[in-house]
Amino acid sequence: MQKLVTGLLKSIVHPETGENIVDGGFVENVTATDEKITVSLLFKKVRDPFAVKIKGQVQALLEGRFPQLKEAITIFIKEGAPAKPKVEKRTTTGSIRNIVAIASGKGGVGKSTVTANLAVTLRDMGYRVGLLDADIYGPSQPKMFGCEGYLPDAVQEDGFDYIVPAEVAGIKLISIGFFIKPTDALIWRGTMACNALRQLIHQTQWGELDFLLIDLPPGTGDIHLSIISELKISGAVIVSTPQQVAVADVVRGVEMFRNENVNIPVLGIIENMAWFTPAELPNNKYYIFGQGGAERYAAVCGVDFLGHIPLIQSVMEGGDRGLPAATSDSVVGEYYQHIAQKVVEKL
Repeated sequence: MQKLVTGLLKSIVHPETGENIVDGGFVENVTATDEKITVSLLFKKVRDPFAVKIKGQVQALLEGRFPQLKEAITIFIKEGAPAKPKVEKRTTTGSIRNIVAIASGKGGVGKSTVTANLAVTLRDMGYRVGLLDADIYGPSQPKMFGCEGYLPDAVQEDGFDYIVPAEVAGIKLISIGFFIKPTDALIWRGTMACNALRQLIHQTQWGELDFLLIDLPPGTGDIHLSIISELKISGAVIVSTPQQVAVADVVRGVEMFRNENVNIPVLGIIENMAWFTPAELPNNKYYIFGQGGAERYAAVCGVDFLGHIPLIQSVMEGGDRGLPAATSDSVVGEYYQHIAQKVVEKL
């Protein structure tokens, strides 16, 4: 009896799909005996415009075929769960032309210092620059720019909250350091840190920028993967010292960006703390951390070498004063001008 009823239902075609309602999956269940027939119809589309019509066709077909069961034929209609509405992802990064990640394989190579000085150099070249301090567990940029006491305002537009970044000498800066005390330790799991970072990325009022520099934490971890998934990064710059142990970690950094699932261009490698020249002996170079390790690796792996930055006391002093040295020391400025020009050309 059940097979007979199912076979009869194949004669009814859904007008939109062109399939019969059995093969098209619209018949969820059939229960048929000599005393009663029950058919359950399932329409995946919410409020299918043909549902009532098809129910009527099924009712008429079965009553015509089994007139003795006219009062015992029941047709049910079910609808699929409504699709979840797509949440529009709002972001304030839509007017940023170039996003450059500044990374290092290990800590202590001066990555944050290089990022700050590169930012002010690009600004001095006439570009609109923003800086995202993504080093969640060790934010340095508020100190580098002398704005540790800044507390970001929140503004609301069209029902959404936005974060107002610090603006220091024309550079827009946001950091988790603005939201915690300098003495606080961020004891956050990776998920918490990544969620906080997403807010800084997508809710900061960046406006129109030519460059957004991202000061990444050292290594290759959750924060890096989060940044890569949230932003379309134009290219990455790797910072290292000449020391072999630092260069060994650079290899991992370069390969992370080259990974086929990441595929971000590596713009080049910067060798920081390349040598030391005392002010009283301007012709002498002392290679405290070894000589040319990062430059040699760049040649071997086929990555451009962007330039050397020597150990210069004014760089340290500028970082402590909140005034990156590239703006006040012409010698430092020349090194960073050379590197910044190469980055601009490659982008």
